[in-house]
Amino acid sequence: MNKNEKVFPTIFVDADSCPVKSEIVEIASLFSAAVILVASYDHYLKEEYTYARWKYVDAGKEAVDLFIMNHAGQGDIVVTQDIGLASTLLPTGVQVLSPKGFMFREEEIQTALDIRFLHAKARRRGVFGKGPKPFQEKDRQRFKTELTRILSNFTEIL
Repeated sequence: MNKNEKVFPTIFVDADSCPVKSEIVEIASLFSAAVILVASYDHYLKEEYTYARWKYVDAGKEAVDLFIMNHAGQGDIVVTQDIGLASTLLPTGVQVLSPKGFMFREEEIQTALDIRFLHAKARRRGVFGKGPKPFQEKDRQRFKTELTRILSNFTEIL
């Protein structure tokens, strides 16, 4: 490998409930970046992508997260909405992107974890909020733009 040649990251997708799987595969194929869609056997999907590999793991609560934590490395990209998973990956140099197109950042993750904890405490007391905002087309567009931007950093513009 040429020392100036950039190596593309692998994109790991927490695929159990990811609304942008087809967009990930489409964009990754343009950049020749590998995609691994990770899901539990409980969420087996019949979706087939010619440019992605499915990895099915046990149905355990954290099995998908554990697989991603054990296989994603520095410079890789993980797509997840799981704040806990993001918080374990960021210190290892993994870039973490939400399906709504927001990058998780190390300097902001503790605040997100604190808010998640407070919401969980409130739910245990019987206080239920509105939940997350529904996924919208603007979220999909933001995600596509951000993933393209990230992958563009690994290639020369033709």
